[in-house]
Amino acid sequence: MKETNINNKRIAKNTLLLYIRMLITMLVSLYTSRVILATLGVEDYGIYGVVGGIVTMFAFLNNAMASGTQRYLTYELGRGKASQLKKVFNMSIRIHFLIALIILILGETVGLWFFYTKLVIPSERLFAAFWVYQLSIMATMIMIISVPYNALIIAHEKMSTFAYVSIYETFAKLGIVYLLLLTTSDKLIIYAILILSVQISVRIIYGIYCKKHFPESKFYKINDKKLFHEMLSFAGWNFWGNFAAMAFSQGINILLNMFFGPIVNAARSIAVQVQTVVTTFSSNFQMALNPQITKSYAADNIQHMHSLIFRSSKFTYFLLFIISVPIFIKIDYILSLWLEEVPQYTSIFLRFMLCISIVDAVANPIMVAASATGKIKKYQTCVGLVLLSIAPISYVVLKLGGHPASVFIVHLIVGLIAFVVRIYIVQPLIKLSIRMYIQQVVIPIFLFTIVGLVIPFGYNFYYHENNLLSLILQFGISSLSSLTIGYLFLFTKSEREFFIALLQKFFSSARASSKNS
Repeated sequence: MKETNINNKRIAKNTLLLYIRMLITMLVSLYTSRVILATLGVEDYGIYGVVGGIVTMFAFLNNAMASGTQRYLTYELGRGKASQLKKVFNMSIRIHFLIALIILILGETVGLWFFYTKLVIPSERLFAAFWVYQLSIMATMIMIISVPYNALIIAHEKMSTFAYVSIYETFAKLGIVYLLLLTTSDKLIIYAILILSVQISVRIIYGIYCKKHFPESKFYKINDKKLFHEMLSFAGWNFWGNFAAMAFSQGINILLNMFFGPIVNAARSIAVQVQTVVTTFSSNFQMALNPQITKSYAADNIQHMHSLIFRSSKFTYFLLFIISVPIFIKIDYILSLWLEEVPQYTSIFLRFMLCISIVDAVANPIMVAASATGKIKKYQTCVGLVLLSIAPISYVVLKLGGHPASVFIVHLIVGLIAFVVRIYIVQPLIKLSIRMYIQQVVIPIFLFTIVGLVIPFGYNFYYHENNLLSLILQFGISSLSSLTIGYLFLFTKSEREFFIALLQKFFSSARASSKNS
């Protein structure tokens, strides 16, 4: 019981640190996105999104290994075996260097062929697009090499460091905006160079911190073939799941480019940025909670693991609901306030992407639980096959004359199917009762949604003016009604106590900060 309370306090502290980081990065990112779009122009902004997307296609190799690295480091911390933790970290360094090399080879062969033969890029911007592509490959390689250090910080639950580095990265990108306004050279190329510079500096900071605070991060030569094959095997099955995610995500981006051109890619890029800001509200909470899910499984505390999964799913949905509903209602006015020029289709793309994000975020604790067991062959195969169908179905729909937003409708429907598949596959691995999951997660979420939508949409029906006061009132009314209804319909008694403790922690931290200042 004492250990559970300590873990709850750690989760609350880490969540608050990540939310402070989120508020700062969100405000700065929204401003920088607006200025970068205005500075580069819609066409160049779309080119950067689709060209960088080619490199992202190959980065699924890294994503497959990154989740494995995070799982093994967190698992060994949960078991308390320092020597094995050191082995896992050093093996992950070697594997990620290998992945970076593979990305370079693929990028300069298959990726370059795709760049020249399949993308729709105006001839006068081809030279700039080529250098954006090369610099994106380099930035991706740096990011890949940084993964083990990042994973080690999260596994140790040192969220303050993660938050500080993220804030530095955000302000560094704010500096990029200033430099872009000053330069007279090709702004698209300069933007790609500056983004690469930021990635390099972040890699150096993570490396220095880990070497100073974590003894296991000191590099040494390791020759453990069993561990190498075990981690690669885990990554191999993750590879399939990440390949499916890459295929439908970048596949949709490329399909939109092939059928409608870079202007529509710009609309998707803007929608993705807003979606990323919104999902950060929930991902911060999950980032604080996910290590505890894995550590509970490693300690064979399955009942506690189940309660963490239920709590994570419901709090995730709750946090996304609060921020997504007013954005969904007022999206056109928000975009007009934010951007000087709003690309066509941006608002409808974003509405569907918010719905998709909620489904994926609620499913995330199930994915973490599957990863914690290490038995992911069946999970990744089945879920990967389901998700892989998004791109071909979208192609058929577009070929038949579908609206650009139809690809997101396909994505949402298939995502719901994948959610059900996840639950049924993970259930026997962690001895999870589907009936209990439905009773404690699905039904409360359903009731909360039905009741929670009434007041925000009712207010907008009677007072639908598009002005700043109406927007502020919409957010205020939506938040207050969601907090009240969520407290009554969504959470259990223990979850309400956790929520109150979280608020108390927040206000006590705020008071302490004000006294210090």
